[in-house]
Amino acid sequence: MDFKNSIDSLMHQAIFDSVFPGAVLLISEKNRILFHRAYGLANIFTKRPMTVKTLFDLASLTKPLATTVALMKLVNDNRINLEDTLDNLIPDFQNTDKASITIKNLLAHVSGYPDYRPYYKILEKLPFQQRRLKLRKCLLAEKIENSKTKMVYSDLGFMILAWIVEHISGNQLDRYISKTICIPLGLKTLNFIDLTTKKPAVTFAATEKCSWRKKILEGEVHDENAYVVGGIDGHAGLFGTAEEIWRLLICLINAYCNRINALQFKQQTVEYFLTEVNNTGRTLGFDMPSKHNSSAGRLFSPKSVGHLGFTGTSFWIDLDQFIQVILLTNRVHPGRQNEKIKNFRPRLHNTIMENLGQNGS
Repeated sequence: MDFKNSIDSLMHQAIFDSVFPGAVLLISEKNRILFHRAYGLANIFTKRPMTVKTLFDLASLTKPLATTVALMKLVNDNRINLEDTLDNLIPDFQNTDKASITIKNLLAHVSGYPDYRPYYKILEKLPFQQRRLKLRKCLLAEKIENSKTKMVYSDLGFMILAWIVEHISGNQLDRYISKTICIPLGLKTLNFIDLTTKKPAVTFAATEKCSWRKKILEGEVHDENAYVVGGIDGHAGLFGTAEEIWRLLICLINAYCNRINALQFKQQTVEYFLTEVNNTGRTLGFDMPSKHNSSAGRLFSPKSVGHLGFTGTSFWIDLDQFIQVILLTNRVHPGRQNEKIKNFRPRLHNTIMENLGQNGS
């Protein structure tokens, strides 16, 4: 069985085994797409099929693909420095126990902030116009650990990073990303879905049957904390297709290799962001394959970066071989209890990497 047939068979088996209702898989090597196919259903209730044009709620892929890239742009343009502290960036943090936290600490998840808080339970009781301010007051009041060495993967840290982007740029996060990232790259769908405006006329992969919102979510951010402030925040809210994620990542890879890129990123900027931070198993804003039981499998090189999203999304880039694997699924549709993807991801990645280099084209 050749490369494409073996991957195709594995994806169809995953649908049959209810790993996820639907998916889009894109595989590329050295800036060339080798494989790009859709499987299963975008919505199990309407029976709408998945296509390569379907938009996915990317969940925590928002962290590297939106917030981190926005900060990369600000660093590249000399508007911020990664060692800048919160008290120098945002006046509200002056004279607080968070004053000395740096952008780098937040990107590397070593800021002392906890992983998660259900802020939406407080915010939903307020008029919409007051929620963002209240969220930021909650972030200011949050108890933190003083240690800047312990790695705690934190949504809260990326909420603060979005605040920094907005404060420095003078633009709402989605508008800054649209203006400086998406438009220059010609990306038409990779962005946030602003819940205060009319939903765009595109097709979405459905996610959870939400007990809080009492409906199937479709084209509406799954994460409750992002939803309650209108769908736009630094930790979640980004939507997109596999192809547009690939185009953004190709831009980063080209900059990493010191090639011309549409965002005019300097090689040293991107290289710094994609280098492991102090043996944490993470780079600035990106994850790296863990030494044991990695979702990337066992064959991606140690010099690889990627990220996972709660809704069933992921990407991995091998920076030695310049192989990209983007897997977008709606595994939380209709419920988040389905965790079969944990075993499927490494199996898929191992199969891909075992075949590439033999007859991958």
